[in-house]
Amino acid sequence: MREITASAITDTVRALCIQANRRLPEDLEACIRCAAGQETDPLPCAVMQDLCENLVAAEEMALPICQDTGMAVVFVRLGQEVHITGGLLADAVNAGVAAGYTEGRLRCSVVADPLRRGNTGDNTPAVLHLELVEGDVCEITVAPKGFGSENMSRVFMLTPAADRQTVIHRVCQAVREAGSNPCPPLVLGIGIGGDFEQVAYLAKKALCRPVSQPHPDAYYAELERDILTAVNALGIGPQGFGGETTALAVMIETAPTHIAGLPLAVNVGCHVTRHATAVL
Repeated sequence: MREITASAITDTVRALCIQANRRLPEDLEACIRCAAGQETDPLPCAVMQDLCENLVAAEEMALPICQDTGMAVVFVRLGQEVHITGGLLADAVNAGVAAGYTEGRLRCSVVADPLRRGNTGDNTPAVLHLELVEGDVCEITVAPKGFGSENMSRVFMLTPAADRQTVIHRVCQAVREAGSNPCPPLVLGIGIGGDFEQVAYLAKKALCRPVSQPHPDAYYAELERDILTAVNALGIGPQGFGGETTALAVMIETAPTHIAGLPLAVNVGCHVTRHATAVL
């Protein structure tokens, strides 16, 4: 049994909140720069260049990449041989989010009640997903999620008669209806299978996979490519001004499902699809 202190988790989450909001994963940044070179029309080309310059400015000035620093979504993969001492996991995570957002001067966007509102003042509570795994380490991923893109996400409860073309059509429907609202170019997390709540989790989890890493199953890797091609053919383009790049990447996660259904979730991420990971 290995002991990890709650304070160590808090310190790690604090640092990850700041890191994720200031610097994109390297492969996503490379994808954006590559896409910028593929635009030919002047307006979308200029937009993509602005996005690239924004990434540089954020790093040089230690500022958030986007003014919407998101709701903190935290994925914890906790080894079963780990014993957390000095406090509860959820409390430690929320303390880290509070410290990261206030000390890092990140925008606090969480309200305490969905209808009566009231800002909590420190971006807590976080959305916490816990997965118990083998071993004696604790892997923490912080994924700040802005709501310009989150609001454009969709869940479709399809029937088993749906096929891969139906999936492609529904994803394109979600993107077409979103238009410029989620600040394209997009990163799309796709969940397929499970049930109503699990499919949304799968789509969110998919957004944390490296964009340079295709699905390990060749069937779904091909589907990712086909969806990306179909979405880019919509011509919405960077920030909705038309062009070649409506989406930068598509990632799919799947789960077994019921014989009577085929759940599909589209979690829309903007070009600032942020996440940072550390292992304790």
